[in-house]
Amino acid sequence: MCGLVGITSSAPVASRTWLAAGRDAMTHRGPDDAGEWWSADGRVGLAQRRLSIVDLSPGGHQPMRDDARGLTIVFNGEIYNFRELRAELEQRGYVFRSHSDTEVLLAAYDAWGKDCLARLNGMFAFALHDARQQTVFLARDRAGEKPLFYHLTRGTLHFSSELKALFADPSLQRRIDPESLDCYLAMGYVPGDRCILQGFNKLPPAHALLFDLNSGTAKVWRYWQVPDLTPEAAAGKVNELGLLDELEALLEDSVRHQLVADVPVGVLLSGGVDSSLITAMAVRASTKVKTFTIGFPGHGAMDETEHARLIARHFGTDHTELVAQPTTADLIPRLAQQFDEPMVDSSMIPTFLVSQLVRQHCTVALGGDGGDELFGGYGHHSRLLWMQQRLALAPLPLRAVVATAAERLLPLGLKGRNWLQGLGVDLKYGLPLIANYFDASTRRHLMSHQDGLTLAAEQIRMGRVPAHTDLLQRATRMDFQDYLAEDILVKVDRASMMNSLEVRAPMLDYRLIEFAFAKVPSHLKATQQDKKILLKRLTARVLPPEFDRQRKQGFSIPLAEWLRAGPFRELFHQVLLDEQCLFDRDAVRGLLKGQDLGRSNGERLFALVLFELWRRKYGIAI
Repeated sequence: MCGLVGITSSAPVASRTWLAAGRDAMTHRGPDDAGEWWSADGRVGLAQRRLSIVDLSPGGHQPMRDDARGLTIVFNGEIYNFRELRAELEQRGYVFRSHSDTEVLLAAYDAWGKDCLARLNGMFAFALHDARQQTVFLARDRAGEKPLFYHLTRGTLHFSSELKALFADPSLQRRIDPESLDCYLAMGYVPGDRCILQGFNKLPPAHALLFDLNSGTAKVWRYWQVPDLTPEAAAGKVNELGLLDELEALLEDSVRHQLVADVPVGVLLSGGVDSSLITAMAVRASTKVKTFTIGFPGHGAMDETEHARLIARHFGTDHTELVAQPTTADLIPRLAQQFDEPMVDSSMIPTFLVSQLVRQHCTVALGGDGGDELFGGYGHHSRLLWMQQRLALAPLPLRAVVATAAERLLPLGLKGRNWLQGLGVDLKYGLPLIANYFDASTRRHLMSHQDGLTLAAEQIRMGRVPAHTDLLQRATRMDFQDYLAEDILVKVDRASMMNSLEVRAPMLDYRLIEFAFAKVPSHLKATQQDKKILLKRLTARVLPPEFDRQRKQGFSIPLAEWLRAGPFRELFHQVLLDEQCLFDRDAVRGLLKGQDLGRSNGERLFALVLFELWRRKYGIAI
């Protein structure tokens, strides 16, 4: 795991000193090694911080060069099938001098060009300079596990793993993009290729970019997409036993590949469906599996140690129970600095605490991310199906009146308000924004004293809803495309890499993704009464009989309790009622008062605080 940063231009780059500073702003992503390289003509500069995982020797140093072929690469991530690719390339005559997956990636590009992406199984973001073609090739993995930001203007392309690396270049202006801010306030993140800053972009998951050094232009394209349901799966006519066998084989092979490392590897075991299945597959691949569970004293609802202990005992893992120390409000400014494009999810706090503790024992950890999105594991999946059935006979215009009345008459944070607002969505084609942080009228109030307010989030999100006639397929694909990529994976990447811990997600092996979306019919994902049906059937096959298959434990913090009194409340009030605060103070006072009255505004307040701390830390202009 690493952090990369680079620049490429149609003309020689005059200012170079910022590149090393940008690289070292990401030392947390790679404390083990650092490198910098410039092309002979001065038009390409690449730098990297390295967290050594595979081949700990100097042979894995980056930027890595193949002088004979004119190739240079910086790479963040892991190619899990690098051994198979290496064997295939050796048969083609390639000779390797190291045991790293980076060198295999270089050879794969030389052998297959841009089509090498179809052969890669892993999580990755990389930039590769091809002196022969006079190009720089950027790509990001299919699910979006590894980040890649870029800035293209006047024939010059900047790119990096984290925005803070690009902030080292003083020539790049830091100004809020109004439409992206509107998306952040509505959805809790900035979706797709957009970025919170004007002139910056994210390379979306499953996309590549080719920069032409001679013309100074770039082409971006999608190289992979979520497959359609097969006709048999769409009709619900599948061999369920065959699907279960295939799921088991795919998950076992994914875990086996992701256990490969030259450093200690562990499994984050919560005792839930996903992490327990990963543990079951890990013990098939390794004779000694390390599992870790985190206890949160004083917060019984968050403590999963008993459930994890059951799985660890059953499989005989080397199990460690870690205890998270009470957190302080001082952590939030640190997280705001790390999450350099803000996203709204206060569970970044326990994610950071878990990563901090596990890093003391291992460098790589396997987690369960992806199972809910692929296999229908969220509560809103069942509720959407319930809504679809109950509202089938209610005219859409009538439902729209109810939705509008809910937004106008019910206070923000009142339980059920978002679902009532969702009644105005046509469930034949659309998806209600259930996790709506600030609706349009509230956003208008929050930004009432700011010029250039743009209310675009609803339209932007509508344009991203997958075109699928099946409601559950539409919802899970949307969750995979947006919520997973822009919230869950961002949270895990930034919080874990803040502690120099690499977290891998076996559920996001692209073969499992394609299996889940092409072959698993909706009735084996979720119904009104149950969720994650096919995965639970696998638990019945491989986990102990006493395992609780119905338990669903979210990863959260007692934010409402923290905001009643004490340092968290003081910090929130101090930041949001300060004269520097971007947001309208009357609107903020209303949110704070609503929270005190028992409404669920904690996450909304967290969104505003995190944004303000981030904006002030990096000197972002409006």
